[in-house]
Amino acid sequence: MKLSIRIKSFLTLAIICSALTSIAQKKKNQDDLIQKHAIESFKDLYALLSIPNDAHHPKDIEKNIQWCEDAFAKRGFVTTRLETATVPLLLAERKAKKATKTVLVYLQIDGQPVDTSKWFQESPWRPTLKEKNTSGDWKAINYERLYENYNPDWRIFARSASDAKGPAVAFLASLDAMIETKAEPNYNIKVIMDFEEELGSPRLPAAVTKYKKELASDMFIIFDGPRHVSNAPTLSFGARGICEITITTYGPRQPVHSGNYGNYTPNPAMRLSQLLASMKDEEGRVIIPGYYDGTTLTNDEKETLKLVPDSEEEINKFLGIAEADKIGENFQESLQYPTLNIRGLDALYVGENARTLIPAQATAEIDIRLVPTSDPERLIELVKKHIESKGYHLTKGEPTEEERMKYPRIAFFNSSISYLAFQTPFDSEVGLWLSRAMTKAFGKEPIKIRTAGGSIPISPFVITLGIPAVAVPTVNADNNQHAPNENIRVGNYMEAVKAFYYILTEKL
Repeated sequence: MKLSIRIKSFLTLAIICSALTSIAQKKKNQDDLIQKHAIESFKDLYALLSIPNDAHHPKDIEKNIQWCEDAFAKRGFVTTRLETATVPLLLAERKAKKATKTVLVYLQIDGQPVDTSKWFQESPWRPTLKEKNTSGDWKAINYERLYENYNPDWRIFARSASDAKGPAVAFLASLDAMIETKAEPNYNIKVIMDFEEELGSPRLPAAVTKYKKELASDMFIIFDGPRHVSNAPTLSFGARGICEITITTYGPRQPVHSGNYGNYTPNPAMRLSQLLASMKDEEGRVIIPGYYDGTTLTNDEKETLKLVPDSEEEINKFLGIAEADKIGENFQESLQYPTLNIRGLDALYVGENARTLIPAQATAEIDIRLVPTSDPERLIELVKKHIESKGYHLTKGEPTEEERMKYPRIAFFNSSISYLAFQTPFDSEVGLWLSRAMTKAFGKEPIKIRTAGGSIPISPFVITLGIPAVAVPTVNADNNQHAPNENIRVGNYMEAVKAFYYILTEKL
């Protein structure tokens, strides 16, 4: 009897081990197939990155639109241009049999303008594969080596490599892998492509309202953004919104000699500096009364934020700073509050062009990153009232002669609102679904970010369509997005294809 039980136990164990081995082998075969398509897609990546995509140049954007139309049509999608006053949005749709739900995917295709003189290669539009040498410098190597035996730490340098043509092409590669395996999602796929994101997507809110029926979906996922700084698989459940302010202070009608008129003529650059400095304390907190009103964190929320495995020592090292500003108790908490950022200053000349002049005017460009509790109109009005409280008369444009003679302190004030913040619960249906897919892909739970630092034009979809949104960031955090020498780490690109494949094949 005991021998019989032992034999049965042994057979049961053998069956379990065999089943586990079979499952492991199946996943390996699947991952090998994903890798094959990822490697093949480097050709598509090169082709798309070679097309200039600055949204200030509509003719170039048209080339990108045509490329995307062709790429999605090849993969069984029906594409439709959603016309706006400038360039269209592009909607691609692929229906699944017996689908009861629809997932809307957001892809950004346009990119920031470039200063070619600051790129360490022939052109930002010529994708260049590079490896780091023993001195720590990035050196170009033959792009064709990607098809032989790639190194995951190599990087591809080009405008929009990471933000966000890289993720877009990785998604196409994941579709190719899905099609070869004859896997079929149990949901319909809609893909919306934005070609003016770097302009703030000014036409997007109206377009989402106009094409609400065409965009109707049950949930929204965004294939954009950098992973957590640890480079571990990441999901981001929110993003800050953004609004902008321009302030110009005025001095003499035209620049005047700093010797002849110094100590007599007010300097608008100095006054602007004093005005800006009056908005924050020495620890970086905004001291305009009421600025943080309505934004508080509960103890439970603080504990959730602590689950993100940040190393502030590493973050500071990456940034090259000795100490952070004191908004919140840690990095994640700092992202939960609205910002007040000076993103640009202009008065006269610097460096070799510096001259002994008092400038005629000085301008500051400011952006405010919004959180879900932020009312952008209220924050803009608070900044405006603060400037007025410092004795400034605000104009609607260049000051008139009458204004110059009447008001000692004059400033031009202008503002705009791009889009609001959004936030989705971790335990939402879309959140749980994506967590399952990412866990299957990488064998562990993804890092879950409550609110990402950057802004993406998602709130129009969340608000107008009434659907939850989650971002699946995949690129390396040190990718130089928006800056010269933007890049994507090859290993991150490969894992993006893998992540998107498992999302496509995970049942809702």
